[in-house]
Amino acid sequence: MRVEVDRPRCVASGQCVLVAPDVFDQDDDGIVVTLDERPDAPRHEDVREAAAICPAAAIALREE
Repeated sequence: MRVEVDRPRCVASGQCVLVAPDVFDQDDDGIVVTLDERPDAPRHEDVREAAAICPAAAIALREE
């Protein structure tokens, strides 16, 4: 799995950080920052949930 984020689309809700804090963080303006673009398998479920609940649909997942 590869994580892609559309930072300009992010609305800084922070839901992704709450669900998958090992993969996502926020910068000083609250915009999403990807900590791990290729998370390991045990994190996939949390990353999928983060993408699903993102209110701006700013997170895309690519299965590899």
